[in-house]
Amino acid sequence: MEFEIIDFHTHPFKTAEENICRHKEYCGMSAENTPEYLKSLGISHICGSALSLLRDFPEGSTLWDKIALSNKTALELAEQYNGFYTPGFHVHPKFIRESCEEIEKMSKKGVRLIGELVPYMCEWSDYSCKEFDEILDVAQMYDMVVNFHTIDNDQIDQMVKKHPKVTFVAAHPGDGENPQRHFERMKMSENYYLDLSGTGIFRHGVLRHGIDVCGSERFLFGSDFPICSPSMYIGELMLNPLYTDEERRNIFSENAKRILKVK
Repeated sequence: MEFEIIDFHTHPFKTAEENICRHKEYCGMSAENTPEYLKSLGISHICGSALSLLRDFPEGSTLWDKIALSNKTALELAEQYNGFYTPGFHVHPKFIRESCEEIEKMSKKGVRLIGELVPYMCEWSDYSCKEFDEILDVAQMYDMVVNFHTIDNDQIDQMVKKHPKVTFVAAHPGDGENPQRHFERMKMSENYYLDLSGTGIFRHGVLRHGIDVCGSERFLFGSDFPICSPSMYIGELMLNPLYTDEERRNIFSENAKRILKVK
């Protein structure tokens, strides 16, 4: 059976500097051939933020200059990829006004995805701070989906409890206690989802456990391309007999379409 596959967690790149693949010299990647490569794996659509923060910037550039360029790059790639890519954009608690203005601007362009947010690359580390609370309040007003990198579990607990109407998508199941902490939040909040990118599902049975306790409607397919190979994650869902076709369909595409409100 064929499945529509939406990769909810990618970081498309416009220049070689932005390509976060650690072994790019072996992979033949470029901005131009990214859609062709991903489509060859069966992926029909991608989502996620650009990371132009990695470019060389002129002396005197501010952190917000770098964030704004990442967001601009995401919009340019969305236009270049002609419907293949849903851009995600960055916000930052040190720039409340700019972040809120960015949310309003993106909403007018039809963009509803914030993230993946990657605080360790952007000089911040606290999801539970009052400055980020203000930004999340505005994100809720504009019906944004917030995809964020998993960091401190206690901070994430506070963030989710304070913003029960925001749709959150955590990135990376992680290992050790992290998957269970995600599952507890999913049970606590109907608006909390988990994308499968990065580490976690290589632990045999962890996704099956998560589906059993939270339902397949709460997980999204994601790979973290180009740093991770999408074929690994596709293979887990397609080849492992632990999952039903309905569960595969939900995770591969239906859940993403529902929260992004697309057909």
